[in-house]
Amino acid sequence: MKAILLKEYGSPNLLEIGEVAKPIPKDNEVLVRIHSASINDWDWGLVRGKPFVIRLFFGLIKPKITIPGADISGKIEAVGAGVNSFNIGDEIYCDLSECGSGGFAEYVCVPENQLSKKPSNMSHNDASALPHAGLLALQGLVEKGKVKPGQSVLINGAGGGVGTLGIQILKPYGVKVTGVDSDEKLDLMKSLGFDSVIGYKKSDFTATGETYDLILDTKSNRSVFKYARSLKKTGRYITVGGSMYRLVEIALLGPLISLFTRKKLSVLIHKPNRGLDRMTELVEMGQIKPVVDGPYGFDEIPGLIQYLGEGKHLGKIVVELIR
Repeated sequence: MKAILLKEYGSPNLLEIGEVAKPIPKDNEVLVRIHSASINDWDWGLVRGKPFVIRLFFGLIKPKITIPGADISGKIEAVGAGVNSFNIGDEIYCDLSECGSGGFAEYVCVPENQLSKKPSNMSHNDASALPHAGLLALQGLVEKGKVKPGQSVLINGAGGGVGTLGIQILKPYGVKVTGVDSDEKLDLMKSLGFDSVIGYKKSDFTATGETYDLILDTKSNRSVFKYARSLKKTGRYITVGGSMYRLVEIALLGPLISLFTRKKLSVLIHKPNRGLDRMTELVEMGQIKPVVDGPYGFDEIPGLIQYLGEGKHLGKIVVELIR
């Protein structure tokens, strides 16, 4: 089968397109013919081996993961002997980041417990855009953020996958939402329903004096003390990604700030696929529709990972493997 091969850490242009053996599912796995895949910050970090902590888990010198790609949507072509919940022909979607990745290929084997059936009213292209970013938004805003009606919310990095899905998750809560991103993404953010938008190159939201009940951050590029200053007295700040230095700072100093104030600052520990059935419900209710940048072709994946790393994309970058 055709696959994107990660043989060494470095620039995405070092990735190779090659042929590997089609995998065979174990007893607890299914074989998925991948229709569509989307690209995440996770792929950008894994391919480059940065930040360094990635190498501690996935190979210090040489990557243990040979085929990157986490978000997929496709159809089951074979099932292992112990699989009970899925059948050949079922259309599924999921995040592979906890089970070895492998989404940038024609086929992948996936443990049964990592799968959800694809929303019946959604294409494979749209479905592949949901698992990673959608659950970061859902877990960050609803589970950990405990958003409540009438609150003021800010999303930093609002024009990417997490932000464009997060605003849709927030709509039924009746909250006022501010989005921060590059000027090129502000029109999209307005069209999705952000009450106000801020171009980060012109204004630092932590220096305006405005405070929020909840901040969801995908960038983590400022001091933890600046974030704390931007929270209301009982506000919550939750980061889902960004600078490793800032993530460590928030993880260490956030609890200390909480000891002396009623503000809570923390790093979200993402739980892949937990809540994906709830995401399916939101899609089938018509509440969620991802913003798709694409679809692009399989051979374009290396360049698209670089494109994501440069922050030029709108919403989620999607690759269609079956056209």
